[in-house]
Amino acid sequence: MIARSLILATALLAASASVAVAQSRLEQADIIAAPALRANVQVSSDIVRIGDLVDNAGSASQIAIYRAPDLGTTGSLSVPLVINALRAHQVIGVDTRDLKEISVTRLARSIEGKDIEAQVGRALERRNGLGDAANLSLTFDRDPGDIRLDAGFTGAMQPTSVRYDNRNGRFDVTFEIANDNGLGATKLRFTGTAVETVEAAVLARNVERNEVLKSSDVMVERRPKAEVGGEAATRDRAVGMQARRQLRAGQAVKVADLAKPDLVQRDQNVTLIYESPGLYLTVRGKAIEGGTEGDVVNVMNLQSKRTVSGVVTGRGQVSISVATPRLAPGPVSDATSSLEAPQSTAPVAVAVANVSSVAAKTE
Repeated sequence: MIARSLILATALLAASASVAVAQSRLEQADIIAAPALRANVQVSSDIVRIGDLVDNAGSASQIAIYRAPDLGTTGSLSVPLVINALRAHQVIGVDTRDLKEISVTRLARSIEGKDIEAQVGRALERRNGLGDAANLSLTFDRDPGDIRLDAGFTGAMQPTSVRYDNRNGRFDVTFEIANDNGLGATKLRFTGTAVETVEAAVLARNVERNEVLKSSDVMVERRPKAEVGGEAATRDRAVGMQARRQLRAGQAVKVADLAKPDLVQRDQNVTLIYESPGLYLTVRGKAIEGGTEGDVVNVMNLQSKRTVSGVVTGRGQVSISVATPRLAPGPVSDATSSLEAPQSTAPVAVAVANVSSVAAKTE
């Protein structure tokens, strides 16, 4: 009897424990499965679903209830309005977590205007006579600005159509960007004009003929290649050179506009240098014409009042080379012959004289 009572008590205790464990598991499951609002939401499409706003939304998670903000922007939703929208779809008992509003951000891919310009430049590079992309100046018919695309468009900008007319500089370029979500590629089209430019030395002020350019007179700007041609002077080459003609401020300087500066000016007092081996003589002179280093100019010798020609060798210096006189080869050959003749004839004469005297004695 006692044993039967013990067995019954044990069974009752086991049943109670099982019920307690099952109830505990149900309570934990209820806690885990309870729907709750999210404070910050990010979406990649143009709609907001219940599952975007609520954790543990269950089968209602794919129901769309709001339109998403514009690409790359953030909006907010009032929590009471969200709760009412959820109730309309039988989503109840949602934990609001004491939130007042929910922040919703629509993800996007942004392409900056400078990147678009670089892509168009690379597409036009070396087409129909154009040069490197870095030297192209592009003007768009409509400013592309920054373009935003759905976040799924992650592909590179691939040019699919590139046209350029070198007669008027017009371009028409179309790109395609692939989508990772299996949607069709999007197309971007840009039109405008392209001009090839070069770096040129540009004058900061008006420059008179024969004036020497200083560092402050010259700036560096990019100018259309058609404007300056292939003879654009660089700043380093322009500074210190002399203008061949009058030049205006803002003008791109060409190589043909420049010359080496004159080291001798017309009517300038100069030093005449007479040089030859063993001789170095300087006298005063007056330049009749100007010239740069290496030029041949006419100078008046102020002592002899004669005009001579010399080479400009320095600032205010003109050198004249004096030829060294040499003996003519003809007279030297004759003199040698006249000296040798007596030496060859004298022994003959002596021999003849000696022969004559011996013959007389024999007779």
